[in-house]
Amino acid sequence: MEHKLGKIAVLGMGKMGGILVRAFQKQGLFASSDIAATVQHEEKAAALSLELGIPVGTDNRAAVRKADIIILGLKPSAVGGVLDEIRGELNPKQLIISIAASVPTEYVEKRLAAAIPVVRTMPNTPAIVGCGMTAICKGKFVHEKHLEAASRLFASVGRTVVVDEKHMDAITGLSASGPAYIYIILEALAEGGVKVGLPRDLATLVAAQTTLGAAKVALETGHHPALLKDEVTTPAGCTIDGIMELEEGRLRVTLIKAVVKAAQRARELLFKDSAVGA
Repeated sequence: MEHKLGKIAVLGMGKMGGILVRAFQKQGLFASSDIAATVQHEEKAAALSLELGIPVGTDNRAAVRKADIIILGLKPSAVGGVLDEIRGELNPKQLIISIAASVPTEYVEKRLAAAIPVVRTMPNTPAIVGCGMTAICKGKFVHEKHLEAASRLFASVGRTVVVDEKHMDAITGLSASGPAYIYIILEALAEGGVKVGLPRDLATLVAAQTTLGAAKVALETGHHPALLKDEVTTPAGCTIDGIMELEEGRLRVTLIKAVVKAAQRARELLFKDSAVGA
């Protein structure tokens, strides 16, 4: 494989870490022998090692010693302790990539007390089917090659975008939490189909494919959603009646408020958690 990325260690390999490792293997970004991971418990480590064909252990320090790239797949509350644990094993030639929500690059940099490049990312769960959205931002020691490496890794599970770090909490409220909002909308659309006589499985299929298709049109045309909505809404047709019901139910403002509330919560997480805020 051209442009090898070296060796990678995933510390705290939970759901997202597992998604990433499987994608890396499938797309040949790393050989299985170049991937290591850690979890908290020996039994889980043994099971994952057998399933994925990679060394999975509980020793974070051992995992990072030979790694070129280290992914922090940790809960925010665990970040500080793990950074303290591995600090002595790290050097500025390595790259730290964090997927821990709400943890700033500056916090990681200060905890390491060395000029180690830190990239902060915010992926979302549709990565499991290769349709994820990952926002990427850089710390003060990061160069273009580090951003390129991070973008390449997360492109294996969907789209990526490089943003200023000041936007990351907003990205969390929109992109990371967003799938849950879409699932509620999808469920409601399917329930509407059931209400007007469709079998539930058919209603769910039609609603899901309609949602997928509408999103794909928006992505591929680049047109504003309002314009796309107008193209569907014919004069005196049935769609405008449905839109009137949505407006009366305040769907638009409710979704806006959901994103705002989730983004506010993302900003609070760092300060709510004493282990991270230490």
